[in-house]
Amino acid sequence: MPRIRGASIEEHHEMVWAALAEAMRELMLERDYESITMGHIAARAGLARNTLYNYAVDKSALVLALTGRASRPMVESVTAIAARSAEPAAERMRQIVAAVLAASTDQALQPMFRPGSAALVAEVPKGPGNPFTVVVAEVEGVVRDGVARGEFRDVGDVPLTVELLSGAMRAGAERIGRDPASYEATVRAAQDVILASLTP
Repeated sequence: MPRIRGASIEEHHEMVWAALAEAMRELMLERDYESITMGHIAARAGLARNTLYNYAVDKSALVLALTGRASRPMVESVTAIAARSAEPAAERMRQIVAAVLAASTDQALQPMFRPGSAALVAEVPKGPGNPFTVVVAEVEGVVRDGVARGEFRDVGDVPLTVELLSGAMRAGAERIGRDPASYEATVRAAQDVILASLTP
């Protein structure tokens, strides 16, 4: 029987997930995503390979689960920023852009932001459990609020506008992934591009 790491089964599972997330972060710093195997992840996390399959059937499923867990702080941050209705919509949008791009620097989230990750992103379940769905909904709310207050121009189709703006965010995240030193300049540029497209 495998050794239990925590004082309870729940604590044990949390500790294993934390070890898996750290293993993935370390491996992503050392090698390309495609070259990482379940064996690499299990060894780095200090697990038997067959134990790892209790947590995910394959690497894709494991990365999706880790991404969901790693994205919680980003989702909580974006939700909190969007809820600050006393602040101008433009300021909230600037902060949301910064929060999402900051999250893109987390190695546990890098597989979702890397170039060519469309297939992996498509595998993320649709609906409220999808971190990107939650973020998009919050951004749409800020855009609508800004339009209603006259801070933003009437963009017409808000979901389409936010979908197009998300392309700028993704490009920023990919740029940061390729060149971490460009982080601050990329955040400023993304904020400027997004706000320029919304401001009257």
